[in-house]
Amino acid sequence: MKQNKEERTLTRAEMEIMNILWDSGRGMTTHDIISHYPEPRPAYTTIATFLKILTTKGFVGYRKAADGGKTHYFSPLISRAEYTSRFMSEVKRTFFGGSLKSLISFFAKEEDMSDEDLQEILSLIRED
Repeated sequence: MKQNKEERTLTRAEMEIMNILWDSGRGMTTHDIISHYPEPRPAYTTIATFLKILTTKGFVGYRKAADGGKTHYFSPLISRAEYTSRFMSEVKRTFFGGSLKSLISFFAKEEDMSDEDLQEILSLIRED
């Protein structure tokens, strides 16, 4: 089943690359991205393959180097906040029947939140 752009999610490996791109705030080459990984770093071809997938999925765009060479600079086409919002909306719809109350209740119980944490969350809600 083909997913539309709004329904697409990132794999763990794709998310690692997106986090590097989001944190960077600039276009990055494949080598730049690899340099942000801890040792042992992934192979160039591995990152290039994931960048191709991310481009196909519509998460990443690229531009060629100004000198006309083969170098490509990759940038996110979606912000971290926008992706997180889409992802969490899907989680809410899929696992909690679209109920924000059920989603929040689940995390409040599962995360064993302190009274202080709950009070802080209530304060945030009241501010809006």
